[in-house]
Amino acid sequence: MFLGKVVGRLWSTMKDSSLESQRLLVVQPITPSGEATGKSLICMDCTGAGAGEIVYWVSSLEASFPFTIREVPSDATIVGIVDEVNVGKRRPAGS
Repeated sequence: MFLGKVVGRLWSTMKDSSLESQRLLVVQPITPSGEATGKSLICMDCTGAGAGEIVYWVSSLEASFPFTIREVPSDATIVGIVDEVNVGKRRPAGS
């Protein structure tokens, strides 16, 4: 799984019929500290994520798993919305 930030949405009038009513979002991959890394990509969305939200996404075969009933052709899919990211040193147990 990878972290990313939703930076836009894609509309398409001509697409594969199995993609009908599926949301396509533009995602910028980020590091755990929130810095952009790599090129933006288009992800299908099964979570209802919105602009500016931090998400985690999967690619390859796993990208189609959330849609197994419909068998959609997906190369990248948002599978979760991130509430919080903690980066830094761990606190000792009991602190």
